[in-house]
Amino acid sequence: MSNATILIVDDDAAHRSMLRTMLRGWGYATEEADDGESAVEKVRQRARDAVLMDVRMARMDGIAALHHILDWNPATPVLIMTAHSSVDTAVEALRTGAYDYLTKPLDFDVLRHTLERALDHTRLASENRELRERLTSQGGAPGAPHGIIGRSAPMHELVEMIATVAPSEATVLITGESGTGKELVARALHTASHRSARPLVTVNCAALTETLLESELFGHERGAFTGADRRREGRFVQADGGTLFLDEIGEMPLTLQAKLLRALQQGEVQRVGSDTPLTVDVRVIAATNRDLREEAAAGRFREDLYYRLNVIAVHVPALRERGGDVPLLAAFFPDRYTEKNRKHLKGFTPQAMDLLLRHDWPGNVRELENAIERAVILATGDYVTERELPLHFGSGGSGASGGGNAGAGAENAPAEGDGLAPYAGLSLEDLERRAIIATLRETGDNKSEAARRPGITRATLHNKLKKYDLE
Repeated sequence: MSNATILIVDDDAAHRSMLRTMLRGWGYATEEADDGESAVEKVRQRARDAVLMDVRMARMDGIAALHHILDWNPATPVLIMTAHSSVDTAVEALRTGAYDYLTKPLDFDVLRHTLERALDHTRLASENRELRERLTSQGGAPGAPHGIIGRSAPMHELVEMIATVAPSEATVLITGESGTGKELVARALHTASHRSARPLVTVNCAALTETLLESELFGHERGAFTGADRRREGRFVQADGGTLFLDEIGEMPLTLQAKLLRALQQGEVQRVGSDTPLTVDVRVIAATNRDLREEAAAGRFREDLYYRLNVIAVHVPALRERGGDVPLLAAFFPDRYTEKNRKHLKGFTPQAMDLLLRHDWPGNVRELENAIERAVILATGDYVTERELPLHFGSGGSGASGGGNAGAGAENAPAEGDGLAPYAGLSLEDLERRAIIATLRETGDNKSEAARRPGITRATLHNKLKKYDLE
Protein backbone atom coordinates (compact mmCIF):
# COMPACT_ATOMS: atom_id res chain seq x y z
CA MET A 1 0.00 0.00 0.00
CA SER A 2 1.78 3.14 -1.23
CA ASN A 3 2.14 6.19 1.02
CA ALA A 4 1.09 4.14 4.07
CA THR A 5 2.05 5.53 7.46
CA ILE A 6 3.18 3.08 10.13
CA LEU A 7 3.22 4.08 13.79
CA ILE A 8 6.19 2.42 15.55
CA VAL A 9 5.66 2.06 19.30
CA ASP A 10 8.64 0.90 21.39
CA ASP A 11 10.48 2.34 24.41
CA ASP A 12 13.78 1.02 23.02
CA ALA A 13 15.16 3.92 20.93
CA ALA A 14 17.67 1.71 19.13
CA HIS A 15 14.96 -0.77 18.11
CA ARG A 16 12.70 2.08 16.91
CA SER A 17 15.58 3.44 14.84
CA MET A 18 16.22 0.05 13.25
CA LEU A 19 12.52 -0.37 12.41
CA ARG A 20 12.31 3.17 11.05
CA THR A 21 15.20 2.52 8.69
CA MET A 22 13.77 -0.82 7.58
CA LEU A 23 10.21 0.46 6.98
CA ARG A 24 11.34 3.56 5.12
CA GLY A 25 13.54 1.36 2.96
CA TRP A 26 10.36 -0.52 2.00
CA GLY A 27 8.69 2.74 0.99
CA TYR A 28 6.56 3.43 4.08
CA ALA A 29 6.27 6.67 6.01
CA THR A 30 6.81 6.25 9.74
CA GLU A 31 5.90 7.96 13.00
CA GLU A 32 7.07 6.97 16.45
CA ALA A 33 5.91 6.75 20.05
CA ASP A 34 8.02 5.66 23.01
CA ASP A 35 5.19 4.32 25.17
CA GLY A 36 1.58 3.13 25.04
CA GLU A 37 0.07 6.40 26.24
CA SER A 38 1.73 8.39 23.48
CA ALA A 39 0.62 5.83 20.91
CA VAL A 40 -3.01 6.04 22.00
CA GLU A 41 -2.91 9.83 21.85
CA LYS A 42 -1.40 9.82 18.35
CA VAL A 43 -4.04 7.40 17.05
CA ARG A 44 -6.80 9.54 18.52
CA GLN A 45 -5.37 12.61 16.84
CA ARG A 46 -5.19 11.00 13.40
CA ALA A 47 -5.80 7.52 12.00
CA ARG A 48 -2.71 5.51 11.02
CA ASP A 49 -2.62 2.82 8.38
CA ALA A 50 -1.07 0.35 10.83
CA VAL A 51 0.55 0.22 14.27
CA LEU A 52 3.66 -1.84 15.04
CA MET A 53 3.84 -2.01 18.84
CA ASP A 54 6.02 -3.66 21.47
CA VAL A 55 4.36 -5.34 24.44
CA ARG A 56 6.74 -4.49 27.28
CA MET A 57 7.05 -0.74 27.84
CA ALA A 58 7.58 1.31 30.96
CA ARG A 59 4.44 3.42 30.69
CA MET A 60 1.27 1.62 29.55
CA ASP A 61 2.24 -1.71 28.05
CA GLY A 62 1.26 -2.83 24.57
CA ILE A 63 -1.78 -4.86 25.61
CA ALA A 64 -3.33 -1.93 27.49
CA ALA A 65 -2.58 0.41 24.60
CA LEU A 66 -4.09 -2.11 22.20
CA HIS A 67 -7.36 -2.00 24.16
CA HIS A 68 -7.49 1.80 23.94
CA ILE A 69 -6.58 1.94 20.24
CA LEU A 70 -9.21 -0.60 19.22
CA ASP A 71 -11.84 1.04 21.43
CA TRP A 72 -11.16 4.24 19.47
CA ASN A 73 -10.98 2.61 16.03
CA PRO A 74 -11.43 -1.19 15.76
CA ALA A 75 -10.44 -1.11 12.06
CA THR A 76 -6.84 -0.14 12.87
CA PRO A 77 -4.52 -3.12 12.24
CA VAL A 78 -2.17 -3.47 15.22
CA LEU A 79 0.84 -5.79 15.02
CA ILE A 80 2.22 -6.78 18.41
CA MET A 81 5.95 -7.47 18.97
CA THR A 82 6.95 -9.63 21.90
CA ALA A 83 10.17 -11.19 23.15
CA HIS A 84 8.30 -13.15 25.81
CA SER A 85 9.07 -16.89 25.61
CA SER A 86 5.49 -17.93 26.43
CA VAL A 87 2.58 -17.90 24.04
CA ASP A 88 0.32 -16.37 26.70
CA THR A 89 1.05 -12.79 25.67
CA ALA A 90 0.35 -13.55 22.02
CA VAL A 91 -2.91 -15.28 22.93
CA GLU A 92 -4.00 -12.25 24.97
CA ALA A 93 -3.08 -9.88 22.14
CA LEU A 94 -5.08 -11.86 19.59
CA ARG A 95 -8.03 -12.15 21.96
CA THR A 96 -7.95 -8.39 22.43
CA GLY A 97 -8.02 -7.84 18.68
CA ALA A 98 -4.44 -7.52 17.48
CA TYR A 99 -4.13 -8.19 13.77
CA ASP A 100 -1.14 -10.48 14.35
CA TYR A 101 1.91 -10.88 16.56
CA LEU A 102 5.64 -11.14 15.83
CA THR A 103 8.42 -12.50 18.01
CA LYS A 104 11.73 -10.77 18.70
CA PRO A 105 14.28 -10.90 17.25
CA LEU A 106 12.11 -10.08 14.24
CA ASP A 107 12.16 -12.12 11.07
CA PHE A 108 12.09 -9.28 8.53
CA ASP A 109 10.59 -11.42 5.77
CA VAL A 110 7.68 -12.25 8.07
CA LEU A 111 7.40 -8.62 9.22
CA ARG A 112 7.20 -7.36 5.66
CA HIS A 113 4.63 -9.91 4.49
CA THR A 114 2.49 -9.53 7.62
CA LEU A 115 2.58 -5.75 7.31
CA GLU A 116 1.66 -5.91 3.63
CA ARG A 117 -1.29 -8.16 4.46
CA ALA A 118 -2.46 -5.81 7.20
CA LEU A 119 -2.20 -2.81 4.89
CA ASP A 120 -4.16 -4.68 2.23
CA HIS A 121 -7.03 -4.81 4.71
CA THR A 122 -6.72 -1.10 5.40
CA ARG A 123 -6.89 -0.45 1.67
CA LEU A 124 -9.87 -2.80 1.27
CA ALA A 125 -11.68 -1.08 4.13
CA SER A 126 -11.23 2.26 2.37
CA GLU A 127 -12.44 0.80 -0.93
CA ASN A 128 -15.43 -0.73 0.85
CA ARG A 129 -16.45 2.63 2.26
CA GLU A 130 -16.22 4.21 -1.19
CA LEU A 131 -18.14 1.33 -2.75
CA ARG A 132 -20.94 1.55 -0.20
CA GLU A 133 -21.24 5.28 -0.80
CA ARG A 134 -21.49 4.71 -4.54
CA LEU A 135 -23.98 1.88 -4.09
CA THR A 136 -26.13 4.21 -2.00
CA SER A 137 -25.93 7.08 -4.48
CA GLN A 138 -26.32 4.99 -7.65
CA GLY A 139 -28.73 2.38 -6.37
CA GLY A 140 -26.68 -0.48 -7.79
CA ALA A 141 -23.24 -1.93 -8.18
CA PRO A 142 -20.70 0.35 -9.86
CA GLY A 143 -19.09 -0.93 -13.01
CA ALA A 144 -21.32 -4.02 -13.24
CA PRO A 145 -24.74 -4.39 -14.88
CA HIS A 146 -27.92 -5.38 -13.11
CA GLY A 147 -26.42 -5.82 -9.65
CA ILE A 148 -23.64 -8.23 -10.69
CA ILE A 149 -20.76 -7.30 -8.41
CA GLY A 150 -17.16 -8.12 -9.19
CA ARG A 151 -13.93 -6.70 -10.55
CA SER A 152 -12.04 -9.98 -10.92
CA ALA A 153 -11.04 -11.34 -14.33
CA PRO A 154 -13.65 -14.17 -14.24
CA MET A 155 -16.41 -11.65 -13.52
CA HIS A 156 -15.24 -9.32 -16.27
CA GLU A 157 -15.48 -12.26 -18.68
CA LEU A 158 -18.96 -13.10 -17.39
CA VAL A 159 -20.20 -9.53 -17.82
CA GLU A 160 -18.78 -9.37 -21.33
CA MET A 161 -20.48 -12.67 -22.21
CA ILE A 162 -23.82 -11.37 -20.92
CA ALA A 163 -23.48 -8.20 -22.99
CA THR A 164 -22.68 -10.25 -26.11
CA VAL A 165 -25.36 -12.93 -25.70
CA ALA A 166 -28.28 -10.95 -24.27
CA PRO A 167 -29.45 -9.25 -27.51
CA SER A 168 -29.67 -12.59 -29.34
CA GLU A 169 -32.57 -15.07 -29.39
CA ALA A 170 -30.31 -18.01 -28.52
CA THR A 171 -31.23 -20.47 -25.80
CA VAL A 172 -28.72 -20.13 -22.95
CA LEU A 173 -27.53 -22.76 -20.47
CA ILE A 174 -26.09 -21.22 -17.30
CA THR A 175 -23.79 -23.53 -15.35
CA GLY A 176 -22.14 -23.15 -11.97
CA GLU A 177 -22.14 -24.42 -8.42
CA SER A 178 -25.06 -23.82 -6.07
CA GLY A 179 -25.08 -20.34 -4.63
CA THR A 180 -23.03 -18.64 -7.36
CA GLY A 181 -25.88 -16.42 -8.58
CA LYS A 182 -27.15 -18.16 -11.71
CA GLU A 183 -30.61 -16.63 -11.37
CA LEU A 184 -29.03 -13.16 -11.18
CA VAL A 185 -27.27 -13.89 -14.48
CA ALA A 186 -30.56 -15.01 -16.02
CA ARG A 187 -32.19 -11.75 -14.93
CA ALA A 188 -29.28 -9.79 -16.41
CA LEU A 189 -29.66 -11.62 -19.74
CA HIS A 190 -33.38 -10.85 -19.81
CA THR A 191 -32.98 -7.22 -18.78
CA ALA A 192 -30.36 -6.59 -21.48
CA SER A 193 -32.48 -8.25 -24.21
CA HIS A 194 -35.13 -6.73 -26.44
CA ARG A 195 -37.66 -8.82 -24.48
CA SER A 196 -37.11 -6.82 -21.30
CA ALA A 197 -40.52 -5.12 -21.54
CA ARG A 198 -42.19 -8.53 -21.33
CA PRO A 199 -42.17 -10.90 -18.34
CA LEU A 200 -39.29 -12.98 -16.99
CA VAL A 201 -41.01 -16.08 -15.65
CA THR A 202 -39.06 -18.43 -13.36
CA VAL A 203 -39.72 -22.13 -12.69
CA ASN A 204 -37.67 -24.21 -10.24
CA CYS A 205 -37.70 -27.69 -11.74
CA ALA A 206 -36.59 -29.30 -8.48
CA ALA A 207 -39.32 -27.81 -6.34
CA LEU A 208 -42.33 -29.64 -7.84
CA THR A 209 -43.45 -33.21 -8.42
CA GLU A 210 -43.59 -34.44 -12.01
CA THR A 211 -47.36 -33.92 -12.32
CA LEU A 212 -47.29 -30.46 -10.81
CA LEU A 213 -44.24 -29.44 -12.88
CA GLU A 214 -45.98 -30.45 -16.12
CA SER A 215 -49.01 -28.40 -15.17
CA GLU A 216 -46.79 -25.51 -14.06
CA LEU A 217 -44.98 -25.41 -17.40
CA PHE A 218 -47.75 -26.16 -19.87
CA GLY A 219 -50.99 -25.44 -18.00
CA HIS A 220 -54.02 -27.71 -17.72
CA GLU A 221 -57.67 -27.97 -18.67
CA ARG A 222 -60.44 -28.12 -16.14
CA GLY A 223 -60.89 -31.70 -14.96
CA ALA A 224 -57.53 -32.85 -16.35
CA PHE A 225 -56.71 -34.38 -12.97
CA THR A 226 -58.04 -34.44 -9.43
CA GLY A 227 -58.20 -30.91 -8.08
CA ALA A 228 -58.11 -29.23 -11.50
CA ASP A 229 -61.34 -27.29 -11.00
CA ARG A 230 -60.55 -24.66 -13.62
CA ARG A 231 -58.34 -24.06 -16.65
CA ARG A 232 -54.86 -22.77 -15.86
CA GLU A 233 -52.36 -21.15 -18.19
CA GLY A 234 -48.84 -22.53 -17.92
CA ARG A 235 -45.59 -20.65 -17.51
CA PHE A 236 -44.81 -20.88 -21.23
CA VAL A 237 -47.97 -18.93 -22.03
CA GLN A 238 -47.34 -16.47 -19.20
CA ALA A 239 -43.86 -15.82 -20.60
CA ASP A 240 -45.11 -15.28 -24.17
CA GLY A 241 -43.02 -12.52 -25.73
CA GLY A 242 -40.60 -12.66 -22.83
CA THR A 243 -38.19 -15.08 -21.17
CA LEU A 244 -38.74 -18.38 -19.35
CA PHE A 245 -36.02 -19.27 -16.83
CA LEU A 246 -35.86 -22.97 -15.98
CA ASP A 247 -33.77 -23.26 -12.83
CA GLU A 248 -32.23 -26.61 -11.84
CA ILE A 249 -33.09 -28.08 -15.24
CA GLY A 250 -31.03 -31.16 -14.44
CA GLU A 251 -33.71 -32.24 -11.94
CA MET A 252 -36.47 -32.43 -14.59
CA PRO A 253 -37.89 -35.98 -15.01
CA LEU A 254 -37.05 -37.72 -18.28
CA THR A 255 -40.71 -38.05 -19.22
CA LEU A 256 -41.13 -34.28 -19.20
CA GLN A 257 -37.90 -33.63 -21.07
CA ALA A 258 -39.42 -34.89 -24.34
CA LYS A 259 -42.32 -32.47 -24.03
CA LEU A 260 -39.95 -29.61 -23.23
CA LEU A 261 -37.83 -30.48 -26.28
CA ARG A 262 -40.88 -30.30 -28.53
CA ALA A 263 -41.83 -26.93 -27.08
CA LEU A 264 -38.33 -25.61 -27.80
CA GLN A 265 -38.19 -27.01 -31.33
CA GLN A 266 -41.75 -26.25 -32.47
CA GLY A 267 -42.60 -23.21 -30.37
CA GLU A 268 -45.80 -24.98 -29.32
CA VAL A 269 -47.19 -26.26 -26.02
CA GLN A 270 -50.27 -28.23 -25.04
CA ARG A 271 -52.15 -27.91 -21.79
CA VAL A 272 -52.53 -31.11 -19.78
CA GLY A 273 -55.83 -32.63 -20.89
CA SER A 274 -55.95 -30.76 -24.21
CA ASP A 275 -55.20 -31.81 -27.80
CA THR A 276 -54.97 -28.22 -29.07
CA PRO A 277 -51.43 -26.86 -29.49
CA LEU A 278 -50.75 -23.25 -28.48
CA THR A 279 -48.09 -21.20 -30.26
CA VAL A 280 -45.76 -19.31 -27.94
CA ASP A 281 -42.86 -16.92 -28.52
CA VAL A 282 -40.52 -17.57 -25.60
CA ARG A 283 -36.80 -17.38 -25.11
CA VAL A 284 -35.64 -20.11 -22.75
CA ILE A 285 -32.75 -19.75 -20.31
CA ALA A 286 -31.89 -22.80 -18.21
CA ALA A 287 -29.54 -23.25 -15.27
CA THR A 288 -27.96 -26.24 -13.58
CA ASN A 289 -25.27 -27.13 -11.06
CA ARG A 290 -24.86 -30.53 -12.71
CA ASP A 291 -22.71 -31.58 -15.65
CA LEU A 292 -25.49 -32.31 -18.15
CA ARG A 293 -23.07 -33.96 -20.56
CA GLU A 294 -22.26 -36.54 -17.88
CA GLU A 295 -25.95 -36.81 -16.99
CA ALA A 296 -26.76 -37.52 -20.65
CA ALA A 297 -24.00 -40.14 -20.87
CA ALA A 298 -25.47 -41.82 -17.77
CA GLY A 299 -28.97 -41.82 -19.32
CA ARG A 300 -30.41 -39.37 -16.78
CA PHE A 301 -30.81 -36.49 -19.24
CA ARG A 302 -31.79 -36.47 -22.89
CA GLU A 303 -28.78 -35.80 -25.09
CA ASP A 304 -30.87 -34.03 -27.76
CA LEU A 305 -32.37 -31.73 -25.12
CA TYR A 306 -28.89 -30.97 -23.77
CA TYR A 307 -27.69 -29.80 -27.17
CA ARG A 308 -30.88 -27.80 -27.69
CA LEU A 309 -30.39 -25.99 -24.39
CA ASN A 310 -26.63 -25.58 -24.73
CA VAL A 311 -26.67 -23.29 -27.77
CA ILE A 312 -24.80 -20.73 -25.67
CA ALA A 313 -23.08 -21.81 -22.45
CA VAL A 314 -22.49 -19.23 -19.72
CA HIS A 315 -20.46 -20.34 -16.72
CA VAL A 316 -20.72 -18.53 -13.39
CA PRO A 317 -17.43 -18.83 -11.45
CA ALA A 318 -17.31 -20.10 -7.89
CA LEU A 319 -16.52 -17.50 -5.24
CA ARG A 320 -13.21 -19.20 -4.39
CA GLU A 321 -12.17 -18.55 -8.01
CA ARG A 322 -12.71 -14.82 -7.57
CA GLY A 323 -11.61 -14.21 -3.98
CA GLY A 324 -10.73 -10.60 -4.75
CA ASP A 325 -14.46 -9.89 -5.08
CA VAL A 326 -15.18 -10.90 -1.47
CA PRO A 327 -14.54 -7.38 -0.05
CA LEU A 328 -16.84 -5.85 -2.68
CA LEU A 329 -19.63 -8.28 -1.85
CA ALA A 330 -18.95 -7.78 1.86
CA ALA A 331 -19.48 -4.05 1.36
CA PHE A 332 -22.69 -4.59 -0.57
CA PHE A 333 -24.62 -7.09 1.56
CA PRO A 334 -24.69 -5.30 4.96
CA ASP A 335 -26.95 -2.57 3.59
CA ARG A 336 -29.62 -5.21 2.97
CA TYR A 337 -29.76 -6.09 6.65
CA THR A 338 -28.61 -3.11 8.72
CA GLU A 339 -31.81 -1.08 8.31
CA LYS A 340 -34.05 -4.13 8.68
CA ASN A 341 -32.30 -5.02 11.94
CA ARG A 342 -31.96 -1.40 13.11
CA LYS A 343 -28.16 -1.49 13.05
CA HIS A 344 -25.58 1.12 12.04
CA LEU A 345 -22.33 -0.52 10.98
CA LYS A 346 -19.19 1.09 9.57
CA GLY A 347 -17.66 -2.10 8.16
CA PHE A 348 -15.46 -5.03 9.20
CA THR A 349 -12.46 -5.22 11.48
CA PRO A 350 -9.23 -6.43 9.83
CA GLN A 351 -9.52 -9.78 11.59
CA ALA A 352 -13.08 -10.29 10.33
CA MET A 353 -12.12 -9.37 6.77
CA ASP A 354 -9.12 -11.69 7.00
CA LEU A 355 -11.43 -14.60 7.87
CA LEU A 356 -13.75 -13.72 4.98
CA LEU A 357 -10.83 -13.64 2.55
CA ARG A 358 -9.33 -16.93 3.77
CA HIS A 359 -12.57 -18.94 3.83
CA ASP A 360 -13.08 -21.41 0.95
CA TRP A 361 -16.79 -20.54 0.45
CA PRO A 362 -18.18 -23.95 -0.51
CA GLY A 363 -21.63 -22.34 -0.47
CA ASN A 364 -20.42 -19.46 -2.67
CA VAL A 365 -22.14 -16.06 -2.68
CA ARG A 366 -25.21 -17.44 -0.93
CA GLU A 367 -23.04 -18.61 1.98
CA LEU A 368 -21.30 -15.22 2.13
CA GLU A 369 -24.60 -13.37 2.22
CA ASN A 370 -25.95 -15.64 4.96
CA ALA A 371 -22.74 -15.19 7.00
CA ILE A 372 -22.98 -11.41 6.71
CA GLU A 373 -26.66 -11.34 7.62
CA ARG A 374 -25.82 -13.36 10.73
CA ALA A 375 -22.91 -11.06 11.56
CA VAL A 376 -25.04 -7.93 11.18
CA ILE A 377 -27.64 -9.35 13.56
CA LEU A 378 -25.05 -10.35 16.18
CA ALA A 379 -22.83 -7.25 15.94
CA THR A 380 -22.95 -5.05 19.04
CA GLY A 381 -20.50 -2.31 18.02
CA ASP A 382 -19.75 -0.18 14.98
CA TYR A 383 -17.79 -2.94 13.24
CA VAL A 384 -18.39 -6.60 12.45
CA THR A 385 -15.68 -8.60 14.26
CA GLU A 386 -14.52 -12.19 13.82
CA ARG A 387 -16.67 -13.13 16.82
CA GLU A 388 -19.83 -12.55 14.81
CA LEU A 389 -18.74 -14.85 11.98
CA PRO A 390 -19.53 -18.59 12.02
CA LEU A 391 -17.04 -20.50 14.17
CA HIS A 392 -15.95 -22.84 11.37
CA PHE A 393 -14.49 -19.88 9.45
CA GLY A 394 -11.49 -20.00 11.75
CA SER A 395 -10.74 -23.71 11.55
CA GLY A 396 -9.06 -26.18 9.25
CA GLY A 397 -8.80 -25.46 5.54
CA SER A 398 -11.18 -22.53 5.77
CA GLY A 399 -8.33 -20.64 7.36
CA ALA A 400 -8.17 -18.13 10.18
CA SER A 401 -5.78 -15.25 10.52
CA GLY A 402 -2.46 -16.77 11.42
CA GLY A 403 -0.63 -15.65 14.56
CA GLY A 404 3.11 -15.24 14.98
CA ASN A 405 5.99 -16.14 12.73
CA ALA A 406 4.32 -19.41 11.78
CA GLY A 407 1.27 -17.62 10.40
CA ALA A 408 -1.88 -19.56 9.43
CA GLY A 409 -2.25 -23.30 9.52
CA ALA A 410 -2.29 -24.22 13.23
CA GLU A 411 -3.45 -27.80 13.51
CA ASN A 412 -6.52 -29.15 15.26
CA ALA A 413 -8.31 -25.85 15.83
CA PRO A 414 -11.14 -26.40 18.33
CA ALA A 415 -14.77 -26.40 17.29
CA GLU A 416 -15.61 -23.71 19.77
CA GLY A 417 -13.98 -21.11 21.95
CA ASP A 418 -10.60 -19.54 21.34
CA GLY A 419 -8.61 -21.15 18.52
CA LEU A 420 -5.29 -20.87 20.47
CA ALA A 421 -6.60 -22.21 23.78
CA PRO A 422 -5.17 -25.74 23.35
CA TYR A 423 -1.66 -24.23 23.02
CA ALA A 424 -1.75 -21.91 26.03
CA GLY A 425 0.95 -23.92 27.81
CA LEU A 426 3.36 -24.13 24.89
CA SER A 427 6.31 -21.93 24.07
CA LEU A 428 6.26 -19.88 20.88
CA GLU A 429 8.87 -22.23 19.41
CA ASP A 430 6.69 -25.28 20.07
CA LEU A 431 3.68 -23.49 18.64
CA GLU A 432 5.62 -22.52 15.51
CA ARG A 433 6.97 -26.04 15.04
CA ARG A 434 3.48 -27.54 15.28
CA ALA A 435 2.10 -24.98 12.85
CA ILE A 436 4.83 -25.76 10.30
CA ILE A 437 4.16 -29.49 10.58
CA ALA A 438 0.41 -28.95 10.15
CA THR A 439 0.91 -26.68 7.14
CA LEU A 440 3.25 -29.14 5.44
CA ARG A 441 0.71 -31.90 6.05
CA GLU A 442 -2.13 -29.79 4.59
CA THR A 443 -0.09 -28.91 1.49
CA GLY A 444 1.18 -32.42 0.85
CA ASP A 445 4.73 -31.37 1.73
CA ASN A 446 4.67 -28.67 -0.97
CA LYS A 447 7.32 -26.27 0.33
CA SER A 448 6.34 -23.38 -1.95
CA GLU A 449 2.69 -23.56 -0.89
CA ALA A 450 3.65 -24.05 2.76
CA ALA A 451 5.69 -20.84 2.59
CA ARG A 452 2.98 -18.91 0.71
CA ARG A 453 0.21 -19.58 3.25
CA PRO A 454 1.82 -17.77 6.21
CA GLY A 455 3.36 -15.18 3.85
CA ILE A 456 7.04 -16.05 4.22
CA THR A 457 9.73 -16.78 1.65
CA ARG A 458 10.81 -20.30 0.78
CA ALA A 459 14.26 -19.47 2.15
CA THR A 460 12.75 -18.49 5.51
CA LEU A 461 10.78 -21.73 5.59
CA HIS A 462 13.97 -23.67 4.80
CA ASN A 463 15.75 -22.00 7.73
CA LYS A 464 12.88 -22.86 10.06
CA LEU A 465 12.85 -26.47 8.88
CA LYS A 466 16.57 -26.67 9.72
CA LYS A 467 15.99 -24.97 13.06
CA TYR A 468 13.34 -27.50 14.09
CA ASP A 469 15.12 -30.48 12.48
CA LEU A 470 12.20 -31.09 10.11
CA GLU A 471 14.09 -31.56 6.87
